[in-house]
Amino acid sequence: MASGEMFTHVLRVIFVLALGAVGWSLASDPRSATGSLAGQGLFIVGGFVVAAVIVVALDVFFIPRKSLTAISGLFFGLVGGMVVAYGLSLIINLLVSANVPGELTDSQASFVSALKLGIGVICCYLAVSFILQTKDDVRFVIPYVEFARETKGGRPMVLDTSVIVDGRIADIASTRILESELIVPRFVLQELQTIADSSDKLKRSRGRRGLDMLNKLQLNENIDIRILDTVPERSAADAGVDEMLVDLALQLRGNVVTNDYNLNKIAQLRGVSVININDLANAMKPVVLPGESLEVKVIKPGEEVGQGVGYLDDGTMVVAEGARERIGEVVQLTVTSVLQTSAGRMIFGRLDGAPVAERRRSKAVNKS
Repeated sequence: MASGEMFTHVLRVIFVLALGAVGWSLASDPRSATGSLAGQGLFIVGGFVVAAVIVVALDVFFIPRKSLTAISGLFFGLVGGMVVAYGLSLIINLLVSANVPGELTDSQASFVSALKLGIGVICCYLAVSFILQTKDDVRFVIPYVEFARETKGGRPMVLDTSVIVDGRIADIASTRILESELIVPRFVLQELQTIADSSDKLKRSRGRRGLDMLNKLQLNENIDIRILDTVPERSAADAGVDEMLVDLALQLRGNVVTNDYNLNKIAQLRGVSVININDLANAMKPVVLPGESLEVKVIKPGEEVGQGVGYLDDGTMVVAEGARERIGEVVQLTVTSVLQTSAGRMIFGRLDGAPVAERRRSKAVNKS
């Protein structure tokens, strides 16, 4: 349970107890023992407690969207509640003076005092609850002063299930290049748990890998990651995880981090910025130009006569002309061409002194 949600529950309990204490103070007031409230102590206390429960129920069911938990919200809520309560107490005084001739009896004065106190508690509770449970981007404007949601670094990054299972986000975070807060919604965590409990062995393995990667992210002291308990909008209550992710990114004004092609397109259509780990990995691959030299270990023969095949550290395939007899060795190649395909990047090179077999190379590209 999030700390903000726990604080809200504690606030509700304190509110019910406070309003019950108001009723008890009225029932135990000696001035009430001689008036019409004499002998009604239990009913008075019960009435105040029931009123408190009704107010809490109205707050829970009619204002379900809440997330702000700043301490400043408590302060401004109390100040606003007391100001409103003071205004209402003035109105009550005017109503009493206009409708009750002469001075109030002890019983009437006790009732009016308890009523003012109860209204004050209700106003403070509603004001604090409203501020504590509003959206994170609510702004409190006090003459030229603005209190906005505090974030670490830039815009928050909302992680998708696919990018957590992929695992490269943990390696990227370890480089300390990420300054933004990483957000993992509760419904994404639930989807990972569902996949991890799947009867399919492959899905179960992917789900457990995702949970391991999430644990690795939480143990990384170089990043700020948060499991966010959110309730989707009513329009998205029956929607899938992708729609809820986009809705959350819009609410937080953040970026969606994903490897999912469909989610990428949906987010772009709705104006949400997307960070694709695959695009990032392609952008970080070393650029090799024809005529440059590189070293690669030949690990297997190629498709054509005289060809050897090796791989760079990032998995890029290198086809070396004239290196078939050098399997198991690290050779120096001169790059002849670079081919970018949907499956990745392929580099063609030749050993010094080896002829360039253009026809065979083109045939090898077609087979690849």
